[in-house]
Amino acid sequence: MESKGEIPAGNLQGESVSPLVRAYLEFNHLKQLYRQGWLQRGLPPERCESVAEHTLGVVVLAWWLAESRFPALDVDRVLRLALVHDFGEIYAGDFTPQDGIEPEEKSRVEGEAVRQVFERLPQGDRYLALWEEYEAGTSPEARFVRQVDRLEMAFQASVYELQGFREMDDFFASARRAVTELELRGLLDELDDLRPAGN
Repeated sequence: MESKGEIPAGNLQGESVSPLVRAYLEFNHLKQLYRQGWLQRGLPPERCESVAEHTLGVVVLAWWLAESRFPALDVDRVLRLALVHDFGEIYAGDFTPQDGIEPEEKSRVEGEAVRQVFERLPQGDRYLALWEEYEAGTSPEARFVRQVDRLEMAFQASVYELQGFREMDDFFASARRAVTELELRGLLDELDDLRPAGN
């Protein structure tokens, strides 16, 4: 997986640090790990978003949408799920469909990574439960965040197209397959209207 650098926690080399310091240094890798799909599409690394940037986008979209269009959802739970949803990529990496990894294997590898990060934290079992809820889509909030995750990808594809990058059809198609809520599909329609001619 391409990244700006190694996992910072990997450089501790036996240093004794608190669980919170270690977990933060592990989390920090998401700021350095590129979203691999954009690189595979030919975006240069200096223009490619990191996983942490994507996560922030998901959090902001989920927050705004939950408050304005989905009043039945628990907004606090939505935000927590959005914040934790990419933690499995710290050690597993950012898999794309081109990697050919089966969904069950991806979930297993990411689950091991999440446990590795959270097991030392005092509230680690709660964070792990949130990640598992997101992965399984066992609550309305988790299912909502899973769709917003794909919607944010379409927003980023739109950003790249507006900045002159092309060939983003696969990202829009992937979002269309995953996003089922009518309110969210309406946003995909708006993004389609922004697409440059010839896409």
